[in-house]
Amino acid sequence: MPVYQYEAMDNTGLEVKDTIEAPSEAEAQNLIREKGFFVTKIAEKGRGKKKKEAAPKQQGPKKKGGGGFSIGGVKPKTLCTFTRQLSTLQDAGLPILRSLRILEGQSKPGPLKACLIGVIDEIESGNTLSEAMAKYPKAFDDLYVNMVKAGEAGGALEIILQRLAEFKERAQSLKRKVQGAMIYPCAVILVATSIVGFIMYYIIPKFKKIFMDFGTELPGITMLLINCSDMVVNYFYLAPAIPLAIFLAIKIIRKNKTGEYIVDWVALKIPLLGSIIGKTIVARTMRTLGTLIASGVPILEALSIARDTAGNAVFKRAFDNIYQAIREGESIAVPLKEARIVDDMVVNMVDVGEETGALDNMMYKIADVYDEEVAVLVEGLISMLEPLMVVVLGLIVGFIVIALFMPLVKLLNDLS
Repeated sequence: MPVYQYEAMDNTGLEVKDTIEAPSEAEAQNLIREKGFFVTKIAEKGRGKKKKEAAPKQQGPKKKGGGGFSIGGVKPKTLCTFTRQLSTLQDAGLPILRSLRILEGQSKPGPLKACLIGVIDEIESGNTLSEAMAKYPKAFDDLYVNMVKAGEAGGALEIILQRLAEFKERAQSLKRKVQGAMIYPCAVILVATSIVGFIMYYIIPKFKKIFMDFGTELPGITMLLINCSDMVVNYFYLAPAIPLAIFLAIKIIRKNKTGEYIVDWVALKIPLLGSIIGKTIVARTMRTLGTLIASGVPILEALSIARDTAGNAVFKRAFDNIYQAIREGESIAVPLKEARIVDDMVVNMVDVGEETGALDNMMYKIADVYDEEVAVLVEGLISMLEPLMVVVLGLIVGFIVIALFMPLVKLLNDLS
């Protein structure tokens, strides 16, 4: 089995030189990564020529090089991992170009790898890291670029990257909590709908044929069930078409600013679900603001970035009003209270933060509080959905059973 010599770095930034046995170079790299090392150089023992992991300098997305063609943006989880690794390497004192080359070499082919190759090319051409990242918005959004820019200006890039990594990890954690909590009810609803659809499409028509052969008069509840079954059989294609049509209609309505505002306002007014949506947005925007302010980004620029992360027209309009009020010399608390998008507790905490000069810490605390409230609300929603689904399914099954057995009982009575 071939023996490979390699150079790598551990999580603390110390250089490691060692050998490893593996069937191939790719397998050797995988084994080294499993040890928690970042591979910088590797070559088969006995060969004088070492191979670098980083792609050739002339390659990049702009030059149609080794990054390859990639579709879509970078997944949040992938970007979160990359940010944490880059933060670790910078904290170890590595030059930014070498850190990027290490991470690019370890990345699997895809959007992030393609963007990293381009970023490396831009830096080698004389651009700063923030300028290079700004040219690849599908991987690095305005929040990312502005925080890196602030870190470069203040000479504390490693600290900024740590904050950015923590921000990304908290956002991912909240998203996973909500998604994980919704898996069970969604799965139950999907299975229940499929079973009821199967009964209506295959079972009820067979009973209909039996009833017609006997020529007996059917009760109203049975006729209602048979009519519903006929609709399912004749218009089964509407089952996927109706949700798709609703989705497309909402998309079209949201193309208009007024329509977008109305749709988002209605979403916030849905019982319980609207509260979850609103509190999630508050947690995300407050954490974004806190992270940007702590990183040294000017307040107006931070508000503009937080506005774009809201994802809701009601909150965007409120942030626009806050932005204009601050430009005219007001504090954040006054226009925030007038916007009525947050509780009085948030307004008071922001006011105290401004007075004490610890606005970023207050933003973090608000985000933490709302993260917890979202988790509690999601658990409450799940707790409410479980008995509700049982009751609804019980009513549907009971309706079907009664509708099918009533004519059978009548037939038995007639035969008696």
